[in-house]
Amino acid sequence: MSSILKLKTDRYTVADYLSWDDGERWELIDGIVYNMSPAPTIKHHDMGMNFYSLLRNRLQGKPCKPFAAPVDVVLSDHDVVQPDALVVCDRTKITTKNIQGAPDFVLEVLSPSTSRKDLREKKALYERAGVSEYLVLDPLELYALLFRLDAEGHYGTGEVYGPEESVILQVLGGEAVDLQEVFEIGGEYP
Repeated sequence: MSSILKLKTDRYTVADYLSWDDGERWELIDGIVYNMSPAPTIKHHDMGMNFYSLLRNRLQGKPCKPFAAPVDVVLSDHDVVQPDALVVCDRTKITTKNIQGAPDFVLEVLSPSTSRKDLREKKALYERAGVSEYLVLDPLELYALLFRLDAEGHYGTGEVYGPEESVILQVLGGEAVDLQEVFEIGGEYP
């Protein structure tokens, strides 16, 4: 794959992305390739899975379906991402290989190597694609940042939540999520 990156001068497409079979995990944002190696830390992984488990339990028997990484989300011909967790309520977007179109909810857990991309490029992409709720968790500073689309289709500055607060999610029908459970306060972390 690295030799292909050096030769290509224009933007990559989903077709390019689907042809890469090198055992690596990649994302494509605005046609630019981002390597997702190495694997996330255990703390990062646990927070993503904690949140996914909460989503899965609360959405059981409801039309919306949660997913955990890695799953490809194809947002355009130049955009394929693999959020830590996501929820899709329109089941026609779910194919046997990937999600086609904007999920209703996306979770990204920050890591030092990807935080700028998650807060800048991915935030702009999710806003442009129409992801209704975008939640970012910081496992080092222990806070959550929630972006919701407004009536004009913009996120704004977002709402910040501390580790001992609860966040209300529209995708859960207005139910609160206790962030202590996600951050494992009083447990193994911090």
